This record gives sequence, structure tokens and C-alpha cells, in this order.
Amino acid sequence: MTNETTVIVKTNKYPESIPYIIGNEAAERFSFYGMRSILVTFLVAQFFNPSLNPAMQTVANAQANAYTHFFVSLAYAMPIVGAIIADWFVGKYKVILYVSIIYCLGHLFLALFDTNLEWFRYGLILIAVGAGGIKSCVSANVGDQFDRSNNHLMSKVYGWFYFSINTGSVVSTMLIPWVYANYGAKWAFGIPGVLMAIATLIFFSGRKKYVRVPPSGINKDNFVYISLYALLNFTKKKKNESLLDVAKGKFPSERVEGIKAVWRVMAVFAFIPIFWAMWDQNLSEWVLQATKLDRNILGYNLLPEQVQTVNPIFLLLFIPIFTYGVYPAFEKMGIKTTPLRRIGAGLILTALSFVIIALIQTNIDAGGNPSVWWQIFAYVILSAGEVLVSITGLEYAYTQSPKSMKSTMTAIWLLTVAIGNMFVALVNNSISNKGFFAQLEGASYYWFFVVLISVFIIIYLFVSPRIKERNYILDPEDDILIEASTRNKK
Repeated sequence: MTNETTVIVKTNKYPESIPYIIGNEAAERFSFYGMRSILVTFLVAQFFNPSLNPAMQTVANAQANAYTHFFVSLAYAMPIVGAIIADWFVGKYKVILYVSIIYCLGHLFLALFDTNLEWFRYGLILIAVGAGGIKSCVSANVGDQFDRSNNHLMSKVYGWFYFSINTGSVVSTMLIPWVYANYGAKWAFGIPGVLMAIATLIFFSGRKKYVRVPPSGINKDNFVYISLYALLNFTKKKKNESLLDVAKGKFPSERVEGIKAVWRVMAVFAFIPIFWAMWDQNLSEWVLQATKLDRNILGYNLLPEQVQTVNPIFLLLFIPIFTYGVYPAFEKMGIKTTPLRRIGAGLILTALSFVIIALIQTNIDAGGNPSVWWQIFAYVILSAGEVLVSITGLEYAYTQSPKSMKSTMTAIWLLTVAIGNMFVALVNNSISNKGFFAQLEGASYYWFFVVLISVFIIIYLFVSPRIKERNYILDPEDDILIEASTRNKK
């Protein structure tokens, strides 16, 4: 019997498909953030309070916020559907390409039906289906382009992937509000549609460069089957073993271990919805707050929708600073910047950003006209928190899950965005209908979220040190065992 050792030759060459993926993401994010940059103010001005009646403003703002957050919630709930279709049936490439066409159609509806709320809503639904349907596949597709020879470059590429998202966001959130103010809604919603069409063409152009991981097909060794089997047979659980270990008599033990890894990741993700519940308000509630600020900066009066541009600008600055400066500096001091520690720090910074926003609102409620610089300061802190939570979570979703679950795991990460936004939508819907949360007026609205995230942070600081981690990229043996087990069973 011969023992063969496979030598992996490391390379610093990036996959040829990466420029197409990043170019596609930049154009697609331009289209999404471009239309979203004006969505909340457009809904108020066009449909909910066109007469600008001060007595109607609170309810109109809440209605617009509810619409916006319901839209975002749907957009980020759809990735789980796209991931299942990709992983089980047709693969990521086909999902991204075909669903992008639905995405383009949604933008067309917004441009054509800017005076018809019902059909405008249909356009939002189509965009949510399109943006959500491709989202988990696109981010997981980045990881698929790497193998063991160049996987050490993956962290940097995910950083540049996020960089491209915010490049598209910076340009669109400056340009589209200006177009809306000067040329009207049809052009403001039409231009993002053109960029989405360009994004689709860029992706199609790289079709011969992609590493395409084939769909695994439906089999009973998947996450849902194994988890349900363990739950329904909990009486078979032995002392000192986990609930999922019950399934090892029915399913391959390596596969069960992979599912346990996914549940460990989900234990972390349980703390993420509150982050997104608060972060996404910078594109809605913060924009409406900006209408009441002194927005003069160096002699230029920013439009309320343009203030949010500082978020992606700060992200573009912070990504290389954290990647090449902050993290290595802490490592040199002997402090490991683990994903769990980064996420915890990000949650704390998010809470601090809302403290500033609440203080700004307190000033406004007292009849003041605070400078927009204070809100920009809140954006600085929020952006740093986003680097720590969002980029880390995106990479964590990929590295901490087995190969067969990559798209689904990323979709679960994105589902945390949907849950957070659904909560905010329900709060605003309650306010608009004079329900329980109608008592959250002015600054009390923001203080409510400060208190809420503080509770989550305290629980996280207690739970996170007890969560076990397993990196499937740095230590891929489990994936190899899982694949071998699956092939033998077939």
C-alpha cells in the first residue's frame, strides 16, 4: 500500500472571474441603493403627505418607514429561496442570471408607475425578489472561485467585494437624489434600472471564467431533514451528547457534525437582527431626520437624501484601515481579533451611534436646528460598527459552514437583515395606526432602540465566549469526509 502526500502549492494569483463578480456587484448595488436613497422621502411627498400638512407628518413618516422596511425585509428574506434553488436544483450561475431579469423589470415598474401606488408597490416586490433572489448566490459565488492554493486571499477579496458595494452606493446616493430634485421621479428611478441592466450584462460576460459548483440535488442528508429527525426523536438522546447526535444512527456522522457547525453559526446570528434593525434606519428614519437639520457644509446645502452618502464613504476608508491597520495592530499586542469579538465590538458601536441620533432628536424636539455634522459623526461610528459586524458576518457565514451549505448559510445570514427590518416595519406600522408603539414620539423612538440593543449586547457578552468555532476553509477535512460519505451512500 502506497502513502501519497498531496502538496498544495500556494499562489498569490486571484481567480480570473473576480473582476466580473465585483463589477457586477458594484453596478447592482448602484441600482439598489440608488432607488432606495430616495424611496422614503418619495413615498411621503408623492403618496402619504403630498400637501406637506404638519398634522399628518408623523403618520406619513411612519407609513413611509413601514413601506421601506417591509420592502427591505422581503428583499432579504428571498435569499433563502434563491439559495435552495441554487444549491439543490440549478446552481448559482443560472439563479443569478435569470433572477436579474426580474430585477430589471421591477426597476421599469418604478419608473413607469411613479404616480400609482399599487403598481409602484408591485415594482418594489419585483425588485425585492430580484435583489434577494441573487444575493446569497453572489456572495457565496465569491468563495467558490477559490481553492486550497489561493484561499488565503479570500479575506482580502471579500473586503474588495464589500468595497465594490459601497463604491456603487457612494455614487448612487449622491447622484440619484440630485436627479430626483432636478428631473423628477421617472429619471431618478429609471437610471438605477439602466445600471441593473449593465450589471446583468457584466455578469453574463464572465460566464466562461466562473468556477461553477454543481447543485447537490435533494437528499435526506441535508440541514432540514437531519434537524427535524433529531427534534422528533429527542427521547433517544443519551447523557452528555447533543440533541443532533441522535441523528447519527440514521445519517452519516460526518454530515451530522456539519449540521452542528451550522447551528453553532446560527447561535451567533441570533444577535445580528438587532444590528440590522438599527443600521437600516440610516436609509429611512435618519433621512427624514436630516430634513430638519442645518445641512450647510462648507457653503453647500446637501439634500436630505445625500447625507447618507457619508456611510459608504466612511466604509471605503475604514475597510483598508481595519484590514491592514487595526486588526494587525491588535494582533501584535497579543489581542486576537476573532470574528466573535469583532461582532461584539460592532454592536457596541452601533448602540453609540443611536445615542448620538437620540440626542440630536432631543434638540430638534426642543425647537433646535442642529448641524448635520452631528449626524455625520453618528455615521462615522455606525460605519465602523458595520465593518466589524457586516463584513465579519459575511465571511463567517462562508468559512464556518460545510461546502454543501455555503449558499444556504449565507442566506440565513441575510435572513437576519429581513428579521431586523420586519421588526422596524411593525413598529412603524403600529405608530401609523395609533397602536402600542405610537407612544414612541421624537427622541423616545431612538432611545427605545438604544435600550433594546443594550440588552442584546449584555446577553451576547455572556454567550459568545461559550460558542465553539470550526473554520472549514483552514481545516477542510470535515468537508472531504462529508463528500466521501455522500458519494459512498449514492
